[in-house]
Amino acid sequence: MNCLAIDVGGANLKAADGRGYAASRPFAVWRSPERLGMELRRLIESGPPSDYLAVTMTAELADCFSTKAEGVRQILAAVQSAAGDRPIEVYQADGELVSAVSACRTPLLAAASNWHALASFANRFVGQWPALLIDLGSTTADVIPLDAQGPTASGLTDSERLVSGELVYTGVERTPVCALIASLPWHGVECPLAAELFATTADAYLMLGETPEEPDNCDTADGRPRTWPHALARLARMVCADADSFGPEDARQAAAAVRHAQLDLLQAAVEKVVSRLRESPQTVIVSGHGEFLLRHLLGRLPWQADVLSLSHRLGPAVSRCAPAHALAVLAQERNAASAV
Repeated sequence: MNCLAIDVGGANLKAADGRGYAASRPFAVWRSPERLGMELRRLIESGPPSDYLAVTMTAELADCFSTKAEGVRQILAAVQSAAGDRPIEVYQADGELVSAVSACRTPLLAAASNWHALASFANRFVGQWPALLIDLGSTTADVIPLDAQGPTASGLTDSERLVSGELVYTGVERTPVCALIASLPWHGVECPLAAELFATTADAYLMLGETPEEPDNCDTADGRPRTWPHALARLARMVCADADSFGPEDARQAAAAVRHAQLDLLQAAVEKVVSRLRESPQTVIVSGHGEFLLRHLLGRLPWQADVLSLSHRLGPAVSRCAPAHALAVLAQERNAASAV
Protein backbone atom coordinates (compact mmCIF):
# COMPACT_ATOMS: atom_id res chain seq x y z
CA MET A 1 0.00 0.00 0.00
CA ASN A 2 1.48 3.31 -1.10
CA CYS A 3 0.89 6.36 1.08
CA LEU A 4 1.08 10.01 0.11
CA ALA A 5 1.34 12.30 3.13
CA ILE A 6 0.00 15.85 2.89
CA ASP A 7 1.07 18.72 5.17
CA VAL A 8 -1.44 21.55 4.77
CA GLY A 9 0.28 24.75 5.84
CA GLY A 10 -1.09 28.25 5.75
CA ALA A 11 1.39 29.40 3.09
CA ASN A 12 2.64 26.13 1.57
CA LEU A 13 1.20 22.73 0.68
CA LYS A 14 3.67 19.86 0.99
CA ALA A 15 3.56 16.20 -0.02
CA ALA A 16 5.89 13.23 0.41
CA ASP A 17 5.72 9.48 -0.02
CA GLY A 18 8.36 8.51 2.55
CA ARG A 19 10.49 6.96 -0.20
CA GLY A 20 12.30 10.01 -1.53
CA TYR A 21 9.56 11.95 -3.29
CA ALA A 22 8.80 15.38 -1.81
CA ALA A 23 7.15 18.49 -3.22
CA SER A 24 6.24 21.91 -1.88
CA ARG A 25 3.81 24.31 -3.56
CA PRO A 26 3.10 27.86 -2.38
CA PHE A 27 -0.55 28.53 -1.63
CA ALA A 28 -1.88 31.25 0.67
CA VAL A 29 -4.87 29.53 2.24
CA TRP A 30 -6.15 32.71 3.91
CA ARG A 31 -6.50 34.48 0.56
CA SER A 32 -8.50 31.81 -1.26
CA PRO A 33 -9.74 29.07 1.10
CA GLU A 34 -12.33 28.06 -1.49
CA ARG A 35 -9.50 26.95 -3.81
CA LEU A 36 -7.86 24.63 -1.28
CA GLY A 37 -9.51 21.47 -2.60
CA MET A 38 -8.43 22.25 -6.17
CA GLU A 39 -4.86 23.01 -5.11
CA LEU A 40 -4.68 19.80 -3.08
CA ARG A 41 -5.97 17.82 -6.05
CA ARG A 42 -3.17 19.24 -8.19
CA LEU A 43 -0.63 18.38 -5.49
CA ILE A 44 -1.89 14.80 -5.23
CA GLU A 45 -2.12 14.27 -8.98
CA SER A 46 1.43 15.50 -9.54
CA GLY A 47 2.79 13.03 -6.98
CA PRO A 48 3.44 9.30 -7.26
CA PRO A 49 0.52 6.83 -7.28
CA SER A 50 -1.00 6.42 -3.83
CA ASP A 51 -3.51 4.05 -2.28
CA TYR A 52 -4.32 6.28 0.68
CA LEU A 53 -3.51 9.70 2.14
CA ALA A 54 -2.13 10.68 5.53
CA VAL A 55 -2.79 14.27 6.56
CA THR A 56 -1.38 16.79 9.00
CA MET A 57 -1.88 20.52 9.07
CA THR A 58 -1.11 23.95 10.47
CA ALA A 59 -3.39 26.01 8.20
CA GLU A 60 -6.27 25.86 10.67
CA LEU A 61 -4.78 29.00 12.28
CA ALA A 62 -5.33 31.03 9.09
CA ASP A 63 -7.61 33.99 9.74
CA CYS A 64 -10.06 32.95 7.03
CA PHE A 65 -11.41 30.49 9.62
CA SER A 66 -13.34 31.80 12.62
CA THR A 67 -11.89 29.11 14.93
CA LYS A 68 -9.25 26.42 14.71
CA ALA A 69 -11.93 23.73 14.98
CA GLU A 70 -13.69 25.19 11.96
CA GLY A 71 -10.36 25.34 10.15
CA VAL A 72 -9.60 21.67 10.80
CA ARG A 73 -13.02 20.61 9.54
CA GLN A 74 -12.84 22.76 6.41
CA ILE A 75 -9.32 21.57 5.62
CA LEU A 76 -10.37 17.94 6.00
CA ALA A 77 -13.40 18.58 3.79
CA ALA A 78 -11.04 19.99 1.14
CA VAL A 79 -8.75 16.96 1.47
CA GLN A 80 -11.72 14.61 1.09
CA SER A 81 -12.85 16.45 -2.05
CA ALA A 82 -9.35 16.06 -3.51
CA ALA A 83 -8.74 12.46 -2.42
CA GLY A 84 -11.15 10.76 -4.78
CA ASP A 85 -11.76 7.25 -3.49
CA ARG A 86 -8.55 7.12 -1.45
CA PRO A 87 -8.93 6.50 2.30
CA ILE A 88 -7.67 9.29 4.57
CA GLU A 89 -5.80 9.02 7.86
CA VAL A 90 -5.28 12.09 10.04
CA TYR A 91 -2.31 12.47 12.38
CA GLN A 92 -3.06 13.85 15.84
CA ALA A 93 -0.78 15.60 18.30
CA ASP A 94 -1.03 12.59 20.62
CA GLY A 95 0.65 10.44 17.95
CA GLU A 96 -2.50 8.61 16.84
CA LEU A 97 -3.66 8.16 13.24
CA VAL A 98 -7.44 8.37 12.97
CA SER A 99 -10.13 8.64 10.31
CA ALA A 100 -11.25 12.03 9.02
CA VAL A 101 -14.61 11.50 10.72
CA SER A 102 -12.92 10.88 14.06
CA ALA A 103 -10.58 13.86 13.59
CA CYS A 104 -13.57 16.13 13.01
CA ARG A 105 -14.97 15.04 16.38
CA THR A 106 -11.78 16.11 18.21
CA PRO A 107 -10.42 18.79 15.86
CA LEU A 108 -7.96 20.38 18.27
CA LEU A 109 -5.97 17.14 18.45
CA ALA A 110 -5.53 17.28 14.66
CA ALA A 111 -4.58 20.96 14.70
CA ALA A 112 -0.87 21.76 14.26
CA SER A 113 0.25 18.17 14.75
CA ASN A 114 3.02 18.01 12.13
CA TRP A 115 5.78 18.76 14.67
CA HIS A 116 4.89 15.60 16.61
CA ALA A 117 5.10 13.43 13.48
CA LEU A 118 8.52 14.85 12.62
CA ALA A 119 9.85 14.43 16.17
CA SER A 120 8.57 10.85 16.42
CA PHE A 121 10.21 9.97 13.11
CA ALA A 122 13.49 11.82 13.71
CA ASN A 123 14.06 10.12 17.05
CA ARG A 124 15.08 6.92 15.25
CA PHE A 125 18.31 8.61 14.17
CA VAL A 126 19.39 9.46 17.72
CA GLY A 127 22.25 7.50 19.27
CA GLN A 128 22.38 9.27 22.64
CA TRP A 129 19.63 10.94 24.67
CA PRO A 130 18.44 13.42 25.71
CA ALA A 131 18.19 14.86 22.24
CA LEU A 132 16.79 17.99 20.66
CA LEU A 133 15.07 18.44 17.31
CA ILE A 134 15.26 21.95 15.82
CA ASP A 135 13.21 22.40 12.65
CA LEU A 136 13.25 25.83 11.02
CA GLY A 137 10.96 26.61 8.11
CA SER A 138 9.74 29.61 6.17
CA THR A 139 7.42 30.77 8.96
CA THR A 140 8.07 28.98 12.25
CA ALA A 141 10.62 27.00 14.23
CA ASP A 142 10.06 23.91 16.40
CA VAL A 143 12.36 23.07 19.32
CA ILE A 144 11.38 19.61 20.54
CA PRO A 145 13.11 17.62 23.31
CA LEU A 146 13.40 13.86 22.79
CA ASP A 147 14.13 10.85 24.94
CA ALA A 148 14.37 7.17 24.05
CA GLN A 149 10.55 6.87 23.99
CA GLY A 150 9.97 9.84 21.70
CA PRO A 151 8.99 13.52 21.98
CA THR A 152 8.81 14.94 25.51
CA ALA A 153 7.24 18.30 24.66
CA SER A 154 5.71 20.37 27.45
CA GLY A 155 2.76 21.50 25.34
CA LEU A 156 0.52 20.12 22.60
CA THR A 157 -1.29 23.21 21.31
CA ASP A 158 0.39 26.11 19.55
CA SER A 159 -0.32 28.42 22.47
CA GLU A 160 1.15 25.99 25.01
CA ARG A 161 4.17 25.47 22.81
CA LEU A 162 4.73 29.22 22.39
CA VAL A 163 4.77 29.58 26.18
CA SER A 164 7.25 26.71 26.58
CA GLY A 165 9.61 27.93 23.84
CA GLU A 166 8.99 24.78 21.80
CA LEU A 167 7.30 26.83 19.06
CA VAL A 168 8.97 30.03 17.87
CA TYR A 169 6.95 32.04 15.40
CA THR A 170 9.87 33.02 13.24
CA GLY A 171 11.16 31.67 9.93
CA VAL A 172 13.63 32.34 7.16
CA GLU A 173 11.19 33.69 4.58
CA ARG A 174 7.93 35.13 5.87
CA THR A 175 8.85 36.85 9.13
CA PRO A 176 8.53 40.66 8.89
CA VAL A 177 11.82 42.41 9.62
CA CYS A 178 10.07 44.82 12.00
CA ALA A 179 8.94 41.83 14.11
CA LEU A 180 12.57 40.91 14.81
CA ILE A 181 14.44 44.13 15.36
CA ALA A 182 13.69 47.75 16.27
CA SER A 183 16.50 49.49 14.37
CA LEU A 184 19.02 48.83 11.61
CA PRO A 185 22.49 50.26 10.91
CA TRP A 186 22.40 52.94 8.22
CA HIS A 187 25.10 55.45 7.34
CA GLY A 188 26.93 54.83 10.59
CA VAL A 189 23.96 55.23 12.92
CA GLU A 190 21.14 53.04 14.24
CA CYS A 191 17.95 54.03 12.47
CA PRO A 192 14.57 53.10 14.00
CA LEU A 193 12.42 50.99 11.69
CA ALA A 194 9.09 51.66 10.07
CA ALA A 195 6.53 49.34 11.63
CA GLU A 196 5.33 48.17 8.23
CA LEU A 197 5.52 44.98 6.19
CA PHE A 198 8.13 46.44 3.86
CA ALA A 199 10.61 43.53 4.02
CA THR A 200 10.88 40.01 5.38
CA THR A 201 13.63 37.65 6.41
CA ALA A 202 13.71 36.26 2.86
CA ASP A 203 15.18 39.59 1.75
CA ALA A 204 17.88 39.49 4.43
CA TYR A 205 19.06 35.98 3.57
CA LEU A 206 19.02 36.76 -0.14
CA MET A 207 21.26 39.78 0.48
CA LEU A 208 23.63 37.62 2.57
CA GLY A 209 23.89 34.97 -0.15
CA GLU A 210 22.33 32.33 2.12
CA THR A 211 19.48 31.71 -0.33
CA PRO A 212 19.39 32.05 -4.13
CA GLU A 213 17.50 34.55 -6.23
CA GLU A 214 14.09 33.35 -7.44
CA PRO A 215 12.98 35.65 -10.27
CA ASP A 216 9.66 33.82 -10.66
CA ASN A 217 8.80 34.02 -6.96
CA CYS A 218 6.74 37.12 -6.15
CA ASP A 219 5.61 35.98 -2.69
CA THR A 220 7.30 39.00 -1.15
CA ALA A 221 6.28 42.02 0.90
CA ASP A 222 5.72 44.21 -2.18
CA GLY A 223 4.76 41.50 -4.69
CA ARG A 224 7.92 42.08 -6.72
CA PRO A 225 10.35 39.24 -7.53
CA ARG A 226 12.68 37.67 -5.01
CA THR A 227 15.80 39.11 -6.63
CA TRP A 228 18.77 41.03 -5.29
CA PRO A 229 17.77 44.56 -6.50
CA HIS A 230 14.20 44.22 -5.23
CA ALA A 231 15.35 42.76 -1.90
CA LEU A 232 17.68 45.74 -1.45
CA ALA A 233 14.80 48.14 -2.18
CA ARG A 234 12.54 46.36 0.33
CA LEU A 235 15.17 46.55 3.05
CA ALA A 236 15.73 50.25 2.24
CA ARG A 237 12.06 50.97 2.94
CA MET A 238 12.50 49.63 6.46
CA VAL A 239 14.48 52.80 7.27
CA CYS A 240 12.21 54.91 5.04
CA ALA A 241 14.94 55.12 2.40
CA ASP A 242 15.20 53.89 -1.19
CA ALA A 243 17.77 52.43 -3.55
CA ASP A 244 19.18 55.92 -4.23
CA SER A 245 20.18 56.41 -0.58
CA PHE A 246 20.60 52.82 0.58
CA GLY A 247 23.40 50.95 -1.14
CA PRO A 248 24.62 47.35 -1.25
CA GLU A 249 26.79 47.71 1.85
CA ASP A 250 23.87 49.24 3.75
CA ALA A 251 21.77 46.25 2.70
CA ARG A 252 24.39 43.71 3.77
CA GLN A 253 24.83 45.36 7.17
CA ALA A 254 21.08 45.50 7.66
CA ALA A 255 20.70 41.86 6.66
CA ALA A 256 23.46 40.80 9.06
CA ALA A 257 21.66 42.64 11.88
CA VAL A 258 18.42 40.83 11.02
CA ARG A 259 20.21 37.48 11.09
CA HIS A 260 21.78 38.32 14.46
CA ALA A 261 18.38 39.24 15.92
CA GLN A 262 16.75 36.07 14.64
CA LEU A 263 19.56 33.97 16.05
CA ASP A 264 19.10 35.69 19.42
CA LEU A 265 15.42 34.73 19.37
CA LEU A 266 16.13 31.11 18.46
CA GLN A 267 18.94 30.80 20.98
CA ALA A 268 16.71 32.06 23.79
CA ALA A 269 14.07 29.47 22.90
CA VAL A 270 16.58 26.62 22.75
CA GLU A 271 18.10 27.59 26.10
CA LYS A 272 14.62 27.79 27.65
CA VAL A 273 13.74 24.29 26.44
CA VAL A 274 17.12 22.83 27.43
CA SER A 275 16.87 24.34 30.92
CA ARG A 276 14.06 21.88 31.66
CA LEU A 277 16.10 18.79 30.71
CA ARG A 278 17.94 16.67 33.26
CA GLU A 279 21.17 17.22 31.28
CA SER A 280 22.34 18.98 28.13
CA PRO A 281 21.33 17.32 24.84
CA GLN A 282 23.73 14.67 23.63
CA THR A 283 22.32 14.85 20.09
CA VAL A 284 20.84 17.72 18.09
CA ILE A 285 18.84 17.03 14.92
CA VAL A 286 18.38 19.95 12.53
CA SER A 287 16.00 20.12 9.60
CA GLY A 288 13.88 22.38 7.45
CA HIS A 289 14.26 25.09 4.86
CA GLY A 290 16.21 27.18 7.36
CA GLU A 291 18.82 24.59 8.18
CA PHE A 292 21.49 27.00 6.91
CA LEU A 293 20.63 29.37 9.78
CA LEU A 294 20.63 26.57 12.32
CA ARG A 295 24.30 25.94 11.52
CA HIS A 296 25.00 29.47 12.77
CA LEU A 297 22.85 28.78 15.83
CA LEU A 298 24.77 25.61 16.73
CA GLY A 299 27.98 27.63 16.98
CA ARG A 300 26.39 29.78 19.68
CA LEU A 301 25.20 27.00 21.97
CA PRO A 302 27.21 26.59 25.20
CA TRP A 303 27.31 22.77 25.12
CA GLN A 304 28.65 20.15 22.76
CA ALA A 305 26.47 17.55 21.07
CA ASP A 306 26.47 15.23 18.09
CA VAL A 307 24.71 17.02 15.22
CA LEU A 308 22.58 15.19 12.69
CA SER A 309 21.31 17.02 9.61
CA LEU A 310 18.14 15.68 8.01
CA SER A 311 19.11 17.60 4.88
CA HIS A 312 22.30 15.54 4.66
CA ARG A 313 20.54 12.32 5.66
CA LEU A 314 17.44 12.67 3.45
CA GLY A 315 18.31 15.37 0.91
CA PRO A 316 17.34 19.08 0.87
CA ALA A 317 13.98 18.60 -0.88
CA VAL A 318 12.83 15.97 1.63
CA SER A 319 14.19 17.97 4.58
CA ARG A 320 12.13 20.98 3.49
CA CYS A 321 9.05 18.72 3.55
CA ALA A 322 10.27 16.79 6.58
CA PRO A 323 6.95 16.55 8.49
CA ALA A 324 5.19 15.17 5.39
CA HIS A 325 8.02 12.67 4.82
CA ALA A 326 7.93 11.68 8.48
CA LEU A 327 4.17 11.17 8.39
CA ALA A 328 4.35 9.00 5.27
CA VAL A 329 6.97 6.78 6.90
CA LEU A 330 5.04 6.50 10.18
CA ALA A 331 1.75 5.75 8.44
CA GLN A 332 3.23 3.02 6.27
CA GLU A 333 5.06 1.45 9.19
CA ARG A 334 1.91 1.35 11.31
CA ASN A 335 -0.22 -0.07 8.54
CA ALA A 336 2.40 -2.71 7.80
CA ALA A 337 2.54 -3.66 11.49
CA SER A 338 -1.25 -3.90 11.76
CA ALA A 339 -1.38 -6.17 8.71
CA VAL A 340 0.91 -8.76 10.32
